[in-house]
Amino acid sequence: MRFNDKNILVIGGSSGIGLALVNSLNDDGANVYVASRTKNESWPTQVNYQAIDVLENLEPIASFIPGQLHGLVYSVGNINLKPFARVSEKDLIDDFRLNVVGAALSIQHSLKSLKNAGNASVVLISSVAATTGMGFHSSISASKAALEGLAISLAAELSSSHIRVNVVAPSLTNTPLASKLLNTPEKMEASAKRHPLGKYGEPADISAAISFLLSEESSWITGQVISVDGGMGKLRTNL
Repeated sequence: MRFNDKNILVIGGSSGIGLALVNSLNDDGANVYVASRTKNESWPTQVNYQAIDVLENLEPIASFIPGQLHGLVYSVGNINLKPFARVSEKDLIDDFRLNVVGAALSIQHSLKSLKNAGNASVVLISSVAATTGMGFHSSISASKAALEGLAISLAAELSSSHIRVNVVAPSLTNTPLASKLLNTPEKMEASAKRHPLGKYGEPADISAAISFLLSEESSWITGQVISVDGGMGKLRTNL
């Protein structure tokens, strides 16, 4: 198993992509640490849990994680879709705090353990909307674009410590967060058709890419934004 004896921290692993990742990492032999607001009773019993609200106090992360941390995944986000005229200052600040400040502070509190591992990988989760113009996405697009900028800067700064930093950028994925966008057969069909591959994402699609970036198979990859979006961000097949 490719994560035997590896310690991996997942911030926000109680549902959706994070939950799929926790289960797959456990199956691959990792020692999984999860920091999230709520505990999922379906987690394997050996998962280590710390209650954390990323908008509140992230300091407990430092004492929760082991002395060596081989991987960190910030699997926290939101879908805040509004016409731009209705986007408030609070919306912009809250989205930035959740997506960017939370990620930055999580990494800061984990940095000593990441450095102690000798070779470590950090994976952040962005969105296809960060680089693809989509109406009603202004606030979330801005914060996810900032997250990508953070990742690339950290990839450069932390390379000397043998810490890789990469980003996975999904399109619409079938998670509880996206339930309002996929809650009828008509919405599901329309969402699938918007993607060149004719389907929207599933949590396992995204968690597989994250696992690859955490693994030694990607040991020469850093500072990259990997699109896992069914072709949404780059392809135009309906011309």
